[in-house]
This record gives sequence, structure tokens and C-alpha cells, in this order.
Amino acid sequence: MKTDMSIPLCSSPATAPVSYVPTPSAPYRAHRKAAQLTQQPGQPRLGDAAATTPLGARVLIWKQDPSVTELGTRKAFLPGVILAGPRDARIANGAPGIAPVSPNAFGDFILPPDTEQFDAVHTFAVVRQTLTLYQRALAQASGGAPAQLPWQWNSQRNTDPLKVFPHGLPDVMNAYYSRSERALKFGDFVPSGEAGRVFTCRSFDIVAHETGHAVLDGLKPRWLLRRNPPQTGGLHEAFGDLTAIFLALSQLDQAEAVIAQTKADLHDKTFLADMAEQFGLALGRPNGLRNADNDLTLAEAGNEVHALSQVFTGAVYDILADMFAFERSPGLLDDAALLYRTGEYLCGLVLRALMAAPDFGATYAHVASHMMLLAVSDGKPQAYREFIQHRFTVRGVNVAEDPNTLALAADSPLPQDRRSCCGTMNHAEYFELEDVLDEERKALADWCQQHYTARNNT
Repeated sequence: MKTDMSIPLCSSPATAPVSYVPTPSAPYRAHRKAAQLTQQPGQPRLGDAAATTPLGARVLIWKQDPSVTELGTRKAFLPGVILAGPRDARIANGAPGIAPVSPNAFGDFILPPDTEQFDAVHTFAVVRQTLTLYQRALAQASGGAPAQLPWQWNSQRNTDPLKVFPHGLPDVMNAYYSRSERALKFGDFVPSGEAGRVFTCRSFDIVAHETGHAVLDGLKPRWLLRRNPPQTGGLHEAFGDLTAIFLALSQLDQAEAVIAQTKADLHDKTFLADMAEQFGLALGRPNGLRNADNDLTLAEAGNEVHALSQVFTGAVYDILADMFAFERSPGLLDDAALLYRTGEYLCGLVLRALMAAPDFGATYAHVASHMMLLAVSDGKPQAYREFIQHRFTVRGVNVAEDPNTLALAADSPLPQDRRSCCGTMNHAEYFELEDVLDEERKALADWCQQHYTARNNT
């Protein structure tokens, strides 16, 4: 008898216990009353206690994606004003799309998984956490001063938010960030031979990756253009992958899961190094879309941007492992707490190095060299600088002591090959195809002027 060994792409997690997260429901009220019977009555709240209650909303999100059943969902608190949608000042639910989701009586967005309402909340939450991650990194680097990361179109007179469409690309096996649409759009599709539909918005990695493109486009708007050298495209794609890693490490329970699964060896097989498991499984790839823990070199990658991105991502992942191993002292600090701190520092280091790189034609050498300089100026041990130099050098990146001595790579003999990249890198607006059409229109106008003038003169 044939045994069905197929793995469901989207299995529903076990029902959470009533006490898992407060909800305005009869079971939760009954639970609270029962709990209060076992407790001594406390002191009444002072009159101004309510005024100091932090603003924010609790949400449920996927820890990674539905296929990673060992992780499942997690509850998170998003500080600040979160309105129905959900939306805030920087991120809005796209319309037309999923109907706006209203908060419950507690002001929270607690929805059952595998519903479009959950998808709307999950996607918003990951985008919000990503933007907050990088704004905190800049604030910490500047001594605590508040930091803003604008979207590419933001200005003194334009503060339009980024619109999010969790189900924005029906029957499309991809997702993308669009500058012209000012939006993130996520596809959903049914894999060949399967019955269940895969929603890219349910992947923590994919949402973080595409949001990373949006963040970097606000900082370096010329980097998305295809006429950049291949390594500049690789930086954009790698930043998306690294965003997923850094965001995962910013969650202490995820850091704890990595430590437990790898026994504190970051080069052991772990979900942290694999991007987008469910999407990868749907495409027949055993370990997600790509692997951050790799040994690719520039010579092996050529001008293929997807492969090039893995070179940069792999170097940064190795640096993460090196820094973690160097600082590790289980007798003084919990491994998960150290991994959290290491990821937090490296996240800010990479972001600041990218910001310091040239606005056009940036290479891996530019970013790596700035990473070394910043690590020194941050007062980090000499070993940090050596880790950065070594991990990039072995991959064929010539790191310089002074980034200003590096030449731009604007005249690269090979164009970017983006065929294996995500939807953002393949979006037509970044290929400047309108310029090609303008040239055709100009050629037509010139032809008409020449021939009509000649005809009128005969």
C-alpha cells in the first residue's frame, strides 16, 4: 500500500491556551476570574496610572512561515498608535485589498491563522518591526537621538506611507516592492501537484526581505537601477536577506531557538540561515530559497545578482558567527542574549556601512571597508576588524584600509543578470525601460520630421 509522505504546506497550529494572550472573550474572562480567586487582592491603581499606560497593540504573527511547525505563531507588542487596517503613520493597508481589520476591545489584533485578516495583521506587523529595527539601529549609533528612515518618495511636503497588499498578486509566484506604486505586494499561488495555496505574505522572511528593499531604496535610490554594476544589485538583494536574519535575531525567542537547535554553533543547520522555507518547498528546493551559510566567491557568482547576493550575505553571516564565538562566555552571559546583542550590533554596522558607500556604482569592497572603519571607531576589539577583512577577502573582495581609495565600478563590463532575483529586482520600473521607449518615440519623431519635410518640399 502506498504511503502518502507529502508534507502539508500550511498546517494550522494547535489552538493556543486561553491564557496565551488577553482577548475580550467569555473564556478569557472566566480564566481571569478563576485566577483572581487564587490571588490576594492588590492595591488599587492610582488615579494617574491609566495616563502612563504605553500606547500599542498586541498582535499574533508567524515566527517564520506556516511550514516551520516547530516555531508556529508568536505574540508581539507593537508600540505606538495602531489604527484599524492595521495602519500607522508610516505603513498603511493597501486599497482595494483585504478589508480593514479592526482592533478588539483591548485595542489588539488577535486573529486566527490561515485567514486573510491574520495575513493583514501579520504582514503589517513584520513591515513595522523591520522599519523599527533599522530606526533603532541608527538611533543607537547616534547616541540615542530619534532616527527616521524615509521612504524614497518622502519629503518635507510628502509623508505618504508605504502601502501593503498581503494578497496583492493573485496567482503570482512572487512578491515585490514598487517605488512608483509606493507599495509592497505579495503573491499567492497553488504549487504544481498540490491542493493548498501558498501565500508569500505568510513568510516572515519574504515580508522582511521585500521591506528591506523599501528601506534601502529610501537611503540609496539609485542602487535599484539596473545600469549599476552587478555588485550594487547584489548589495540590494543581500540587504533583503540580511534583513530577515537581523529581524529574526531581534526576537529573543527566535535567538533562543537558534541556540537550542544548533547548540550555540551558528554553522550548524538552522532555520536562521535558510530563507523562506515554505516558498522554497513549493519550488522543490529542500532548504528554502537560498542559504546564508555558504562559501560562494565572487569568481563563482559572476554577474548573476542572486548568486552575488549570497556572497555578501554569506560573508556577513560568517562575521556574525565569528563575533558570537569570540564574545561567547556562557558563565557570564546567556548565549541567546549574546546572539541577540551580536545581531543587533552587526545590523547597525551593516546599515551604517551601506549608507556610507557611494550613491552609485557601490561595490562589496566599499561596504566591507566602511564596516572595518566603523568597527574601529565604535571601539570594538581588533578581532572584529580582522573578522570582517578575512571573511570578505576569502570570497574575493579586496578590502581597503581607506574606502576613499576605491574606484567606482560604474563601468563594469558585464551587466546585471537579475533573472533569479525576487520580484523587486525584476520590476520593470528599475530597468528604466521608459527611457528605451522614449528613444523609440524620438526616433519616430525624427523620422516623421525628415520625411514629412521632404514630402512637403516636393
